[in-house]
Amino acid sequence: MFTIKNHLEKRNGHLIIGGVDTVDLVEEFGTPLYVTNEQRIRDNYRRYHQAFPEADLYYAAKANNNLTIMRILAQEGAGADVFSDGELYLALLAGIPREKILFNGNSKTDRELEMAVETGVRVSVDSLDELHTLSRIASSQKKTMDIALRVNPDVSPVTHPKISTGLKTSKFGIPHKEVVEAYKEAVELEGINPIGMHCHIGSQILDTSPFSETINRMMDLVEQVTRLGVELEFLDIGSGLGIPYKKGEVAPTPQDLSDIVLPIFRKRSQAIGVDIKLVIEPGRYLLGDTTILLTSVNTMKKAAKKFVGVDAGFNLLIRPAMYDSYHHVVVANKVAAPVSSIYTVVGPICETGDILAHDRELPAVEKDDIVAILDAGAYGFCMSSQYNGRPRCAEILVNEGKVDVIRKAENFDDLMAKQLVPARFL
Repeated sequence: MFTIKNHLEKRNGHLIIGGVDTVDLVEEFGTPLYVTNEQRIRDNYRRYHQAFPEADLYYAAKANNNLTIMRILAQEGAGADVFSDGELYLALLAGIPREKILFNGNSKTDRELEMAVETGVRVSVDSLDELHTLSRIASSQKKTMDIALRVNPDVSPVTHPKISTGLKTSKFGIPHKEVVEAYKEAVELEGINPIGMHCHIGSQILDTSPFSETINRMMDLVEQVTRLGVELEFLDIGSGLGIPYKKGEVAPTPQDLSDIVLPIFRKRSQAIGVDIKLVIEPGRYLLGDTTILLTSVNTMKKAAKKFVGVDAGFNLLIRPAMYDSYHHVVVANKVAAPVSSIYTVVGPICETGDILAHDRELPAVEKDDIVAILDAGAYGFCMSSQYNGRPRCAEILVNEGKVDVIRKAENFDDLMAKQLVPARFL
């Protein structure tokens, strides 16, 4: 099933998103084309907020850093988890209050830490080395930085290994057995005010049971750190809630996650005698299913398989090539047509791995048909590139039949942006 109530629907044989006919969008803007439904973003955020009414929701900006989309989330009350100075710049530009921004990252540059100090955002410190660097920078500016220490909790979620961030072997965080000693060191450092604790175990998690282990392990650490006299104000447990990309796939809801996390958090907080804010970092859940990528059929070829060659490849959506990820595809101008054959949808990139969808049952596909790749709102455009000299496509926002361009399509001039040719080559 690809039809989602109040979001995607069929009308006159065409795919409709946000009240807008995708065929009309292609006629006006061409392809490839990212299309996002504003109301779906708001509805997804509100479901999360309803499940965690007492928590702060920090949007994981890495999932999609389009400024308009970040402003929508800022309007809904979201904070932001940022992973670079660029994401910090965008979060502030989007109107997210600095006190609701957490600067995360395992290998921050001195320049990034200087920006964190200058803007006064909270920092999730990933190592003792970074802790000392931040202390030096903050004290040189006669400032005190509110920080959390990022914990590696050694919890294994069931997800792709490339997006498991809480494993013992992960590059992220301080090993949980060393965290208490790290807090002892932090409280003695000039310019450092440890008020939080942070972890994140991975992405696209479809089983909530690892969150039980995570919250208990983190609350164990909260208890030990509290005994040191450290007054923690917040505990950020990340998120990583998955979405159902495949037909028949069932994903937990924010309420399912809340039912696991909140009883443990409340019980343990009361037992320890602390009053701390819970922070959750949704990303994929908020944006993943809000967006489709429209791409036109360039060519049909029958070889070992029936190949559908389209004008979008992993230059615009790298997830299938990078993670072997599944995205459901439909023929947007033939959504009511019966299945005709099994096709493999491939892009125009000069790489064997440029396959968007393997062996899919589709209606009879012809040149100039429109293929819609669903659930492309998270880790889609933000991971795109100009590989093979292909300018990146436009992004469109739709809402109750209204259409706005939120990113113009690039052209050949953009391929040359910032390039300089020495005079001797002219």
